[in-house]
Amino acid sequence: MRLLVQRVKSAHVDVQDKTIGKIDRGLLVFFGAKEGDVDNSAVWLADKVCNLRIFSDDEDKMNLSLLDVGGEILIVSQFTLYGNCEKGRRPSFVDAMKPEKSEKLYELFIQEVKKKCERVEVGQFGADMRVHLVNDGPVTLLIEKQ
Repeated sequence: MRLLVQRVKSAHVDVQDKTIGKIDRGLLVFFGAKEGDVDNSAVWLADKVCNLRIFSDDEDKMNLSLLDVGGEILIVSQFTLYGNCEKGRRPSFVDAMKPEKSEKLYELFIQEVKKKCERVEVGQFGADMRVHLVNDGPVTLLIEKQ
């Protein structure tokens, strides 16, 4: 599994011109699964992202987690995180998990995050979405767990 995590001042996701998820200060998390990923990885990643110390403390050092700052989280599925661009001009998505299995891991990840974080918003799995964000920093991290 692969997460692209962005620290944001705000973010929202729209489907068919309707906002379905919206947060203020917190994390925008893009979620991708590949063939062979397992439930334990989703659990580990949920704990990692909620406790990752990437928010600034009073001395402007990254010492605080999403939980420490009472931040919000917006989770969006994105199979293109497993796009392979090494050959040719068109990305290959053969490593991305099939939607039926990926959606189960996406939902598990969301449920695990909800156990830790108070305010969790989500995109719509498999939908054509418009994601809007104000990146804070910018801070963008790629986290992966086999």
